[in-house]
Order: sequence, then C-alpha cells, then structure tokens
Amino acid sequence: MIRLSVRLASVAVLAAFSLPFFAAAQQQVPAAPPQEPSATAPSAPAPSVAPVFPKPDPANFTAAAPTKETINGFLQTSWGYDDTRIWQVQAILKTPVEGISKVIVLVGDKTGKQKPAVIGFFALPDGKHIIADDQILSFGEHPFADYRAMVEQRADGPYRGSASKELELVEFADFQCPHCKDAQANMDKLAVDFPKARIVFQTYPLEKIHPAAKTAAEYGVCVTKEGGSNAFFQFASAVFEGQDGLATADGATLTLNSAVVKAGLDPAKTATCAATPAVDAQVEASVKLAQDLNINETPTLVINGRQVPIGGAPYEVIKKIVEYQEKLDGIAQ
Repeated sequence: MIRLSVRLASVAVLAAFSLPFFAAAQQQVPAAPPQEPSATAPSAPAPSVAPVFPKPDPANFTAAAPTKETINGFLQTSWGYDDTRIWQVQAILKTPVEGISKVIVLVGDKTGKQKPAVIGFFALPDGKHIIADDQILSFGEHPFADYRAMVEQRADGPYRGSASKELELVEFADFQCPHCKDAQANMDKLAVDFPKARIVFQTYPLEKIHPAAKTAAEYGVCVTKEGGSNAFFQFASAVFEGQDGLATADGATLTLNSAVVKAGLDPAKTATCAATPAVDAQVEASVKLAQDLNINETPTLVINGRQVPIGGAPYEVIKKIVEYQEKLDGIAQ
C-alpha cells in the first residue's frame, strides 16, 4: 500500500485547482538527504532543477476508475495555464465504498523553486465530482460545463463590455469585503484587456460577518434598475471607496446615500426601492446562485464556469487563466 499521507486545508484545496501551486499549503514530499559539504571549499548553492518524482508502484493502482488519462485530462484543464507546473498520478486506490476511489498526485514546478507536494482527493462514482478534504469540486473532461450553463442562465447582475456570453466573467463580491475592494483594480484591468468579454458583478453579501453588505447589495440592485449598469458601476466604485463607513448603521446610510448621489440618482427613491420584498428576493436569488455554484469566499471570479478565488491573486495570473479558458473554449482572441 502507498505510504504517502495527505492533509489539505479546504481553502488551499480549492485554490490548488485554480491558482498557482504553493507547497506551503500542502504536505510536502520528503526531501532528499542533504549532501555532505566539501572539506576543501565552501559549497555553492545548488541550481534549481525540476523535481524527479518516484516511480509509481503498479500495486497502488487498484481502482478501475477514474483512469489515469481522465485524471491527467482534468489536471491539464485545471492547471494548463501554468507552463511551469508538473505533476504525476501516483495512485488510484479502491476504498471500502464501492465506486469511490482515492487519487494521489505529486505536484511540482519545472524551475525547482517550489518543493514538491502531495495532492489527494476522492473520485465519486458519477465521474463528474471529486471530494478534496471538505470541498466537492467538478471533475472530468469538461469540469466547468455545468457551472457555465448555470451562470449563463442565472447570473443577472449589472455588466460591462459585450452583451455576448461567449466569454463571461462573473465576479461574486460583497461590498463590505476588503478583498473585494482590493480586487476592483484587477477587474478594471480585465475590462481593458478583454474588451470582448461580458464582465458581470454578481452580489454575494456575507451577512454573518458583514452586517451592512445585504443593504448595500439591495441599493445596488435598485441603482441598476433606475440607472442601468453604468450607474451601478459608479455606485459600486463609490461604495468601495467609502467602505470603512459601512462599519456602523449611521455610517452605512451616509455611505450608500452618497454613492447613489455620485451615480446621479435620488437616495430617497433608491432607499424606498431597496426596502421592497422584490429586491430582497433578487438579492437572495444571487446568494442562492453562489451557493449552488459551491462558492464559499469572496471575491470569486467565474470564467465561463471556471471558479478562481481572486482575493490577493496577482493580475498576471488571473489574466493567464482567462486567456487559457478562452483557448479551451475555442474563443478567438
């Protein structure tokens, strides 16, 4: 039996299939024994080289499904945007539950700057999902297809860019979330670099930690109804700029009313609209969409169904993922 142990934090697992590999978040493969230093001269730093993974043991491939080809196809779809990442399927093991297999993959990078690590997940009998720690993720040759269809049908937030949904970037964000505020600069860059994209703001207020977020979302719905998408993005920019004001009830009222004025609308009219059951239902529908997509953090960007947590992510990485998804979907750049 294979002796590699796997322990993954849930957020790190999700990021492992979307953002660059950081070995610190995962259990590392034991390093090679250190070499004895030279007795005649100080040792020079060893050049970074690609890791050499141990040869897989055929005894660790006891499950018929998923196949190694299916797993490699899934990982290529998930990680192919990063041309420095390498991996090796190390085991596909039967479990005591019929149809559920345990998959173990070794991951590294060609530069050798990151230490190799172990990724483990359970493949489910439907062939379309995996469990990685406490996360259920899409799996298979086209892992993003179902989520893409769901977003195309139900994402109804204000948008900028193209009316076409051929390349649809849907940002799930919370007005009171500091990481969402920081992410707006990258969203603006995406709008410039991908003028053919439809870039949607889909509200996802996390009420338990951000008490003013839902009210801000309701105001945003009404601003869009009254002034359209252009007015919404003016409103959103002003709310994020004054985000600290959302920390108190009085401050939230002042911040939201000020943002409405900056969008060229009447705060009293917007407040009345925001208090209606219909608007509450629209915000709840957006929250339900995020939950159905299994999104558990903000900001998350959904790129034609591919989920990418973008809080703190470097812009160049986000851009590479969008470009790679364009390639996968056959979209002319």
